[in-house]
Amino acid sequence: MNNNSLAKKVETQAAPASCAPTTAVASAAPGALRNEIKRMLIEQNAVLVAHYYTAPELQDLADETGGLVADSLEMARFGHAHAAKTLVVAGVRFMGETAKILNPEKRVLMPDLDATCSLDVGCPADEFARFCDAHPRRTVVVYANTSAAVKARADWVVTSGIAVKLVDYLAKRGETILWAPDRYLGDYVRKVTGADMVLWQGACVVHEEFKADLLRVLRRQHPDAAVLVHPESPAGVIEQADVVGSTTGIIDAARQLSARKFIVATDSGILHKLRQAAPEKIFLEAPTAGAGATCESCARCPWMAMNSLEKLYDVLKYGRHEVVIDESVRRRAMLPIKRLIGFAQAQTAAPAVEDDARVAACR
Repeated sequence: MNNNSLAKKVETQAAPASCAPTTAVASAAPGALRNEIKRMLIEQNAVLVAHYYTAPELQDLADETGGLVADSLEMARFGHAHAAKTLVVAGVRFMGETAKILNPEKRVLMPDLDATCSLDVGCPADEFARFCDAHPRRTVVVYANTSAAVKARADWVVTSGIAVKLVDYLAKRGETILWAPDRYLGDYVRKVTGADMVLWQGACVVHEEFKADLLRVLRRQHPDAAVLVHPESPAGVIEQADVVGSTTGIIDAARQLSARKFIVATDSGILHKLRQAAPEKIFLEAPTAGAGATCESCARCPWMAMNSLEKLYDVLKYGRHEVVIDESVRRRAMLPIKRLIGFAQAQTAAPAVEDDARVAACR
């Protein structure tokens, strides 16, 4: 898929009508709304899992109710292991689908099923199947940010936190890789591992906007700041990083590094958890826009922002937005996800910062 067609697809889905609150409960006091949601979670034997990029009030609610705030891999692990009969996934659609793939017996709900991802939108299953058919001898590795149908065609699913380890493992076995959909993450993995990789040309609408030149300016203004970068970012941004890591890797780095100030190049939703993890430290957003723009950093996923307390209330009260997946697709997609979980469990417990801080290999 070329960049123009991807841009058109993203543009048509960036602001679905379902963003608006759906019931009068939107006018309720936040405290009363939160208490009612907590009551319904208990009543329905439900647990809330939220991604780091969701709103602070959703992250706090997950923490307060015995749920989880995490990256997509930990969300999947937690939901699979938890005894709750209902999983409520605050994030984007592929996260809800992954929960359902691993838990067919559980009810999986989302605040908004229209909350998707530009990487998912930009990698349609039919086009991806043709891409795979054109490279039949390659091991198919897809990023978690893809639909169930795309995962069903894959040999492996990976998250950003484990992509380097998994591809390095496959390359050492002599396998060549077909990678999808994020070209920036794929390029980073290829540079670090030296693997033979063919890349699908997708990108995250948030991370693609980080500007290398403006980051250099910000670094000059704050020479004491360490730079934390998500590997979905362009190469010019990654090259300036002190640590390249997944969302969890970035949080671990902020805790562990001696720096007192950090420039962060990922979705601004992570700042809430960073400030909780290291309250004595200062976090600056990496720039996505230049002079004359309405903001210096507009690093906010429009689909993650579609999650809200009001929609969460509606989901629990009315049973709306249940994730449903064709059973044949679910069974095929489960295999590469299970491989991911098994591979992750088999890894040695090396410090997260050491695992992710492999920038030098990219220079």
